[in-house]
Amino acid sequence: MTARPTGGAGEPGPGGGSGQGPGPRTGSGPGPQGRARPPGSATGSARSYALTLLFLAGVVTAYCLLPLDRFGPHHPAAGWTVFVTLLGVVAVLLLWQIRDVLTDRRALRPGLVIPLLVCLSVFLFAAAYYSLSKQPGEVRNLHTRLDAVYFTLVSLATIGYGDIAPIGQSARIVAIVQILYSFVFLTAATTALGRYLQRWMRERGEG
Repeated sequence: MTARPTGGAGEPGPGGGSGQGPGPRTGSGPGPQGRARPPGSATGSARSYALTLLFLAGVVTAYCLLPLDRFGPHHPAAGWTVFVTLLGVVAVLLLWQIRDVLTDRRALRPGLVIPLLVCLSVFLFAAAYYSLSKQPGEVRNLHTRLDAVYFTLVSLATIGYGDIAPIGQSARIVAIVQILYSFVFLTAATTALGRYLQRWMRERGEG
C-alpha cells in the first residue's frame, strides 16, 4: 500500500486555504509608527499646567496672607512643629519624584512636580525666617515677607550679600537646615529634573 500524501502544496487546507499556512497580515491597521496621539493628551497637558499655576498661586497667596508673625515670639513650639512637619513632607515627595525619574516611572509629571516642590521648600524657609525676624536679635535687617524670600533665594544660590544675616541661634539653626537641605534634596531633585528633561527632549526628537 502506498501512503496517501496529505497537506500537499496544491491541496486546500481544512479552512479552505491554499495550504501554505498563514502569511503576514497586510491590513491597513495602525502600525507602531502611525500610532495616533491620544485625544485627551492635549487636554490633560493643559489641565496639568493649569493646576500647576493654580497651586503655585495658592502657595504665594498663603505665604502673603497667613499670620506667620504669630508663630515667632508667641507660639515658637507650634511654629517649629509646623515647619519641621511640612519640610519633611516636601522632602519625602521630592524623594518620591527622584525615585520615579530614576526608575522610569511616569505616574506623575516630574517636569511639573519637582519645580513646584522646590518652590514650596523656598517659601517654607522664607516663612521660617520671617517668623523668626519678629523675635529680637534673630535676623538682622529682615522686615518684610519679600525680604524673607530674597534672603532664602540668596542663601540658596550661595551668594551671600551680607545685607541680611541670621544672628540668633534659632535663625542660624534654620540656615544650617537650609544648607543641608539644599545639598541633599534640592541638588538631587534638580539633577533628576535635568535627567528627565533630557530624556523627554530625546523622545520628542525621535518621535
